[in-house]
Amino acid sequence: MTGVLAAALLLAAGCDSGGTPSGQGAAPGRTTAAQSSPSGQAPGETAPPAKGSVKVLRTVTEGLDSPWGLAPLPGGGLLVSSRDKATITRVDDRTGKQTELGTVSGVAPEGEGGLLGIALSPGYASDHMIYAYFTSASDNRIVRMLYDPKKPAGEQLGAPDTIFKGIPKGVIHNGGRIAFGPDGMLYAGTGESGERGLAQDKKSLGGKILRLTPEGGPAPGNPFPDSPVYTYGHRNVQGLAWDGKQRLFASEFGQDTWDELNAIKPGDNYGWPDAEGRSSDPKYHNPIAQWHTDEASPSGIAYAEGSVWMAGLRGQRLWRIPLKGTEASAPPQAFLTDTYGRLRTVAAAGGDKLWLVTSNTDGRGNPKKGDDRILEVQVK
Repeated sequence: MTGVLAAALLLAAGCDSGGTPSGQGAAPGRTTAAQSSPSGQAPGETAPPAKGSVKVLRTVTEGLDSPWGLAPLPGGGLLVSSRDKATITRVDDRTGKQTELGTVSGVAPEGEGGLLGIALSPGYASDHMIYAYFTSASDNRIVRMLYDPKKPAGEQLGAPDTIFKGIPKGVIHNGGRIAFGPDGMLYAGTGESGERGLAQDKKSLGGKILRLTPEGGPAPGNPFPDSPVYTYGHRNVQGLAWDGKQRLFASEFGQDTWDELNAIKPGDNYGWPDAEGRSSDPKYHNPIAQWHTDEASPSGIAYAEGSVWMAGLRGQRLWRIPLKGTEASAPPQAFLTDTYGRLRTVAAAGGDKLWLVTSNTDGRGNPKKGDDRILEVQVK
């Protein structure tokens, strides 16, 4: 595929292209809509203030290459994956020192694919296992690897053990976020790889949120018998986070009109490709908030201080969505607009702190704004 044709396809698909909007909030002539979900508000729940704040405390480290996934280590330190180099690096969160663990074998970076999300095993304290979602030559898959920090730098990763494979791959829409839930199960956001019909096909792994055991089997209690599929009708899921009451939220790329933040209900259909954003058809689960694609193009999300915080790539901003149950309690609010460029990943750092990862070296950003970095931010 020529570079011109690839670029045309990416633009037509409405992916996280490198447009550079300016100013806070919605683009001129457009509105950002916070939509309500019809379910999930527990009695007595209170909403956070309608308006919040963000303060950048420091740059933890910089000079990263196509950073994508982030996994905070117990006791301190951050692991970050490089999509294009297929490496995992440990960052000392106090000094910013970077130590490369090693290269993950089998990764075949192309377009939006490569080494994507990473997560620590629920039993990390004893098993020292790192899970990773990556694009291989034939598919997207999930592996786990032993991490031995006692070995020399560059040799600290064991060989990847594939626990799940067969997720459709493409130049675009590979999904890639993985996270262990409060139930100890592994959740994975996948994309429909540019083949829109896969999202509505419950037998396909594309355009889904999957729920797996740590060994890679369909998790007990999944909504469809003997299937890893948890929800379907997604375009490209790259953000997963749970609130304080163990409710799951997910961010999703739209095509030309609406990006979404969704409250996740097992077995529900989230509409793509028949619905993009809010729909009047009751068979589709509506988003709790939606944005025009030049305002967001969302990737990672995290929960802190009563709100979901969502990183925007094309939108180049951090969104705050205050919650009451599984509804947005006030309109989303934008911070850091066009300040650090594209924002890829946001992760809880405890209390009112977040880790925020930029994405200016992913081929669509502007590296002149600074090599990619990890920021520590304080929110409320």
